[in-house]
Amino acid sequence: MTKNSARTMYLLIALIVVILDRWTKHIIAQRISLYSHIQIIPGFFRLTHTENTGAAFSLFADSTAPWKTGFLIGFSLIALAVVSVLLWKNNYSHIATGIGLSLIMGGAVGNLWDRLARGRVVDFLLFYIKRYQWPVFNLADSAIVVGAGLLVLEILFAKPHVQEPPA
Repeated sequence: MTKNSARTMYLLIALIVVILDRWTKHIIAQRISLYSHIQIIPGFFRLTHTENTGAAFSLFADSTAPWKTGFLIGFSLIALAVVSVLLWKNNYSHIATGIGLSLIMGGAVGNLWDRLARGRVVDFLLFYIKRYQWPVFNLADSAIVVGAGLLVLEILFAKPHVQEPPA
């Protein structure tokens, strides 16, 4: 795989994440009233239309700080810049790294889009068991977590490349 074909593939992955994220958020916003839900797997999973002014998994959502949205937008832009540089410089022998960075990029763009357009992000995936529940999240959050997980696995289990000493 050449550098350009790898870069194209990774950007395509990020674009697919953004498109799927935008589409799922649109469908939820159109079909489920705010704070309403549809039970999918009783006792475990439901679609719940919420809007999150905080970060992923509702971190900082309760904060009333006037700078919160600007901070989250700035953080997202910095993260996108870092991920873009890492993707561009990726040596492409570590496919999991490229895919992980692509997922992070796509998820970051998806949530940044909402934050820039509306100041909040549509969340809708709710997993729970009895009264214990995970914070409501969306496809972009999932892509970011899966991408980060791939990077961690790559770091933990990739075989180091040993350079041959010069002759």
